[in-house]
Amino acid sequence: MKSIKAWIQAFRLRTLPLAFSCIFMGAFTAGIDGYFDGVILTWGLITTLFLQILSNLANDYGDASSGVDGEHRTGPKRTVSSGLITKEQMKKALYVFSFLSLASGIYLIWLSFGDQWSKVLVFLVLGLGAIAAAIKYTVGKRPYGYVGLGDFFVLIFFGLVGVGGNYFLYANSLDPMVVLPALSCGFLAVGVLNVNNIRDIESDKASGKSSIPVRIGRQKAILYHWFLIIGSVATMLAYCVIKDLSPGAYLFLLVSPMLFFNARAVKIKTTSEGLDPYLKQLALTTLLFVLLFGLGELLF
Repeated sequence: MKSIKAWIQAFRLRTLPLAFSCIFMGAFTAGIDGYFDGVILTWGLITTLFLQILSNLANDYGDASSGVDGEHRTGPKRTVSSGLITKEQMKKALYVFSFLSLASGIYLIWLSFGDQWSKVLVFLVLGLGAIAAAIKYTVGKRPYGYVGLGDFFVLIFFGLVGVGGNYFLYANSLDPMVVLPALSCGFLAVGVLNVNNIRDIESDKASGKSSIPVRIGRQKAILYHWFLIIGSVATMLAYCVIKDLSPGAYLFLLVSPMLFFNARAVKIKTTSEGLDPYLKQLALTTLLFVLLFGLGELLF
């Protein structure tokens, strides 16, 4: 029983709403343009589930191996560093979820493109890139998450690729306007990472991890957070106006107060324990933001 609880802890299921947000946004934007397939949505969610768990396990393993998750860490302890799961066990799990992500992704690509081999090849490369990005965030000789590049890769894979790529799976083409909701999702995903990095700013400094808040300081990181929150709402509004969507699409604005509440909390909460709940709050708010937009447009 302890082993099962340890693996569930390592999976960090609270991160899944954020990961699923870009999948739903891709499906909704495709549906607005007349493209949708429930089977593709289902396998998109399954593939994302495997990729997100892979990323979380790699983060657990990488932080323990590098010493970031050591005595100075102020955030929640990971399973490898706390001894709940051994490094060898975690390494095997990384192989398992890499295989599951690849197999699921290949099936998803085949469902969408069949024998259109040029598109299959492009998306296979993107899929391999997503797997590599999930692992290299904290694993390897020069993990990009430790040198302040995590925000960039999150914007790409949780935003532009996550939304735009999923739209393409449905439509087999790409509406340039989709970049706006893609940026909206990406900004909120980066916001979750920014809350995490502000929470851990002191322990990251002590361990040599150069996140964006470590590089620019807490006060500028708070301004950066406001930029991400406002940017997410502004880009979504721009998409709705340019596409001349129905009033129902604007239902996402109902959660705007929750986004600004998050930004205010990041400013006034100065302890790790005080900030930690706002990671989950922003992740769940992001999913609600997306669901209200899509369901409001498609149902009303």
